[in-house]
Amino acid sequence: MRDLVEIGMGRTARRAYDLDDVEIVPSRRTRSSAVVSTAWQIDAYRFDLPLVTHPTDAIVSPATAVEIGRLGGLGVLNAEGLWARHADVEKVMRQLADTAKGEDPAALVRLLQDLHSAPVQPELLAEALRTIRESGVTVAARVSPQHAAELTPHLIAAGVEILVVQGTIISAEHVSGDSDSLNLKEFIGGLDVPVIAGGVADYRTAMHLMRTGAAGVIVGHGYTPGVTSTDRVLGIGVPMATAIIDAAAARRDYLDETGGRYVHVLADGGLSFSGDIAKAIACGADAVMLGAPLAAAAEAPGHGLYWTAAAAHPSLPRSRVAAVPDFEADLKTLLFGPSADAEGSVNLFGALRRAMAKTGYSDLKEFQRVGLTVRR
Repeated sequence: MRDLVEIGMGRTARRAYDLDDVEIVPSRRTRSSAVVSTAWQIDAYRFDLPLVTHPTDAIVSPATAVEIGRLGGLGVLNAEGLWARHADVEKVMRQLADTAKGEDPAALVRLLQDLHSAPVQPELLAEALRTIRESGVTVAARVSPQHAAELTPHLIAAGVEILVVQGTIISAEHVSGDSDSLNLKEFIGGLDVPVIAGGVADYRTAMHLMRTGAAGVIVGHGYTPGVTSTDRVLGIGVPMATAIIDAAAARRDYLDETGGRYVHVLADGGLSFSGDIAKAIACGADAVMLGAPLAAAAEAPGHGLYWTAAAAHPSLPRSRVAAVPDFEADLKTLLFGPSADAEGSVNLFGALRRAMAKTGYSDLKEFQRVGLTVRR
């Protein structure tokens, strides 16, 4: 039964929980982390880590997408980002870093808006994707629902193997002001590559997206404390523990409805520390989308800055440009350690393996059944 709270006369709201509100319960068995598997597979593509990058230019360049792929994750390039609009992105990143030295936080957002006013150039996008493709790792790119129909043919021609259709909030049918619409079911049905779509925050929308034929559904909108401001700007918030569990319930019901078609759930938001990753998987996520935790890597193109694609919206930005802690660590160390940080910011997936081992589970699917408690 849903936990409803009366918030005024005649009005109730559902009580929901964030990842900070839940804890993982150890079981009667433990095991060595050496015999724990964090492998994950979507469609025909297998990964050693349940890691998909949040598609922001702050952490995903062609080079970092390759490195993340080699380390076992999936790097997702933003097909509407800087690598698709500017020939010398390193120069652009230095400009952002120089602007960050000033005292006006809004100046960084204005600069991003200006940089994204340049048109997407398919030849630049193809060149960026060629670098990833020739490395041998899986090629993935993100488009917004508004521009999916326009850009996807260029992405497929450039060798994209997994397409991510992502907006702050997404539905099964996006309708724009000029009466054009993106019907995801028709759109996905016309493609030969798996599509991951989102974000969603509730059972019904997750089920609708699964019925479009999506291979994966993104839960959340990439919320990062101090960076994303969707809650302040739009009043929309996603309590991630409840949202993931609801989407996992939709996945289970859709599996029954279709007689065996499994749609993956990806958690995107509220993931700041390694414990958050473990909790997201425990709530039912198949993989996590990481943004800010990877921005501290030495290889990150943002030079210590982090933002999401929503920062560049021309009229209603919903992300700040924020500095991230400097751990003087490369991507490999951030993912696998060793760590001298006791707060869970380094050795992110070594910690996931240890959480699974401490609770006695050998793989991700088993770990999704771990016991949970609520703090309040």
